[in-house]
Amino acid sequence: MLHLQPICHDAWLKQVDEDLDQILIDHAYCERKAASTAMALINAYTEDRDLCREMKRIIEEELEHFEMVLEILDARQIEFHRLTPGPYGKSLNECIRKREPERILDRLLVASLIEARSCERFSLLAKHVSQRDPELSVFYAGLFESEARHHTTYVQLAEKYADRNLVRDRLNELSHQEAEIISAGSSLPRMHS
Repeated sequence: MLHLQPICHDAWLKQVDEDLDQILIDHAYCERKAASTAMALINAYTEDRDLCREMKRIIEEELEHFEMVLEILDARQIEFHRLTPGPYGKSLNECIRKREPERILDRLLVASLIEARSCERFSLLAKHVSQRDPELSVFYAGLFESEARHHTTYVQLAEKYADRNLVRDRLNELSHQEAEIISAGSSLPRMHS
């Protein structure tokens, strides 16, 4: 369903154990960036009313999640501050082709893969912390559905711009590239490291 390639998560779960605070701060930034991505798509493709309508919904949900994560940070007395971004988003966005109509297709599919990986990470995090932090576990388990829905929305929108088989083929190509990027990891404890 999520169109992700399997990877090993041991290094990431070790980062969760070593610096959960940084993962939580980065999660807030991820939600804000997801809203920004949806807004950028509205700005770039304003004439597509269906896309704009769906992006508006995603923006609202992502900003709501951003606020929810900030509330968790506040409750835990974790200072929200700027972080050096990990390489994941930049590396994945470099896979986007430059010319239309391939560009819109890739932008939507890259967004779908980021949502899918977030969905997977939220599920892993919920299970990983369930014994020592049940409240956080419940929070992350609750985000799974909306992230999966965002992934599906982006793929469905991509199918407006290209034949379904072409979309699936390109999604598969990008999924392999995404798996290589996420498998390379990062020394920075981030949601997508």
